[in-house]
Amino acid sequence: MLNDSQLAEFERNGFLKGGVVLNDDEVEALREELELVMAGKSVQKPVLAHNMLTDGAEGATPYDGMKMIVNEKVIQIVNIWMASDVFFQHAANKTIVEEIAQLCNTDTVRIWHDQIQYKPPVTGGLTAWHQDHPLWPIIQPADLVSAWVALDDAVVENGCMWMVPGSHKWGDHQKYLASDKEFMPYHRRPELLPEGAEVKAVPFEIKKGQVGYHHSLTWHGSPNNRSEHKRRAIAVHYMPGHTRYVPSSDHVMLSYVGVNKGDILQGQHFPVVYSSVGAS
Repeated sequence: MLNDSQLAEFERNGFLKGGVVLNDDEVEALREELELVMAGKSVQKPVLAHNMLTDGAEGATPYDGMKMIVNEKVIQIVNIWMASDVFFQHAANKTIVEEIAQLCNTDTVRIWHDQIQYKPPVTGGLTAWHQDHPLWPIIQPADLVSAWVALDDAVVENGCMWMVPGSHKWGDHQKYLASDKEFMPYHRRPELLPEGAEVKAVPFEIKKGQVGYHHSLTWHGSPNNRSEHKRRAIAVHYMPGHTRYVPSSDHVMLSYVGVNKGDILQGQHFPVVYSSVGAS
């Protein structure tokens, strides 16, 4: 469980490094499953598997003034938990879901969806600066928290995530986010930011098997992987129990929704992975 200091840090910054939640054997099991899914050898299939940089996806728009190299890739797989029992078991990891419940201040946690983002050695591409919730236009409110677990050490050299502290308190600025030639973020309409807001990114390095948490409005992105090392990770995006289906445009998970507008988003494709209701 997270302590008061950690909860205060998350509230202040919009992100937090947690502990190591997977041992080496557990990481290797997820790596092996990932290889099967990427090779199309799993019996069940994920919702989506593609190269974000050629097919378009959440947070995959090109950066201002930045060039992509030939064959640059960020392999994205959405809802790998639907294709792999091992990844579903990971999504229900007891430590993670208990800490998500703390961060969301909720008695119920459901999976919204998960995603693999794999940046291969040398050709691993950029993930543009973005906020998650504005890219999820069928759910409200913006109270979701993601658990990002590294399957390789994610460091500056191989394209770890970067975060902007405090940005989760500034509201929806997705359409104004951009990046300079050095990958650092900027706001196209800075006068719209709240007084005192400082757009300053910091690296969010995560060890293999470690979890990092971030709020669904926190500004984040990741640069190229030009190293000789892989950068594999599994992010599970979790919903607090009060999240509702409020559609405003399309989303890859829209066809899986089986509730009416305004209802709590629930069902077999959004399973409960934590509940303290009725617990003694």
